[in-house]
Amino acid sequence: MKTKILGRTGIEIPIVGLGAAFLGIPTANQAAEEYPEDPNNLRGDEFDTSYMEEALGVQTVHAAIEAGSTLIDTAPLYGGARSETTIGRALQARPDLAVRCTVTTKVGQLTMDTRNYSFDAILRDVEASQKRLGIENFDVLYIHDPMEIPMEQVMGVNGALGALRKLQQDGIVKFVGVAANDPHTNAPYIETGEFDAAIVPEAWSVLNQLAAERILPAAEKHNVGLVVATPLERGLLATGPVSDINYLARNFSQRCLDRVANIQTLCRDYNIPMVAASLQWCTRHPQVAATIPGARTPEEAAENARAGAVEIPETFWEDLEPLVQHFEIGVDR
Repeated sequence: MKTKILGRTGIEIPIVGLGAAFLGIPTANQAAEEYPEDPNNLRGDEFDTSYMEEALGVQTVHAAIEAGSTLIDTAPLYGGARSETTIGRALQARPDLAVRCTVTTKVGQLTMDTRNYSFDAILRDVEASQKRLGIENFDVLYIHDPMEIPMEQVMGVNGALGALRKLQQDGIVKFVGVAANDPHTNAPYIETGEFDAAIVPEAWSVLNQLAAERILPAAEKHNVGLVVATPLERGLLATGPVSDINYLARNFSQRCLDRVANIQTLCRDYNIPMVAASLQWCTRHPQVAATIPGARTPEEAAENARAGAVEIPETFWEDLEPLVQHFEIGVDR
């Protein structure tokens, strides 16, 4: 597995990690239903109704680490805390793998409709994550999804950032980051220079270059290490178009799908898996240290990890460049 340094943290991480939002969910369509965008469509209490299967999730964590994806990113939100619990049990079962990996998690959001960025709430979040994961100290903790929350509240001494600074002083966390699912929220937080790292969803892939507008320049200015989520556009950039798949908040136009088909053809010409090209394209930017595609199963985790070790010639990147284009993801176009 190729590795890079996570910005000013100095932490060396694999360019392909394990995103644990869909950990242990058997099917792609179940994964698409795990986090409904419309709060009115919630299936009830997320913890009780999550599609995550613990045994499958444990196998997925083990497969990821064994294949070289030693960066694991999770959050209390994922599966109503089942993701963290599953990771904790996976690491407890295989201490030989646990010592090889870096686990990051998030604070502030517990469910789709429950967020609290107060000082005390953040301390409670971290304590609960420590117990679920079986981890006492973290390299990075991220403030999760502070959309539509006043920034001064989140960044204040009595808010989330203040709590994380306290945890830094106590040696519980080394570095602090931000992870907003909305790029327009992520950007101003990164621009403050207060954060050592950021998880960037919905903004950087061969189909989406929104991060180039503000996120990447701010990260370069402050040497913020970036970890890209949704790098495969819900699987489209791994498999190409598949009928009867719910791509979760994606409505790909025919023009976009045709572009992906052309990328597939180029990959076949070079005998390069499209998943490898898609993931490694993201980390070619000097500020992007890693990608965290959301593997559901051991097979997906192993395939993603192998993609991070594929050698890709410069001529391929030159031929790919004309096919890289920004599409407005999630709208009819």
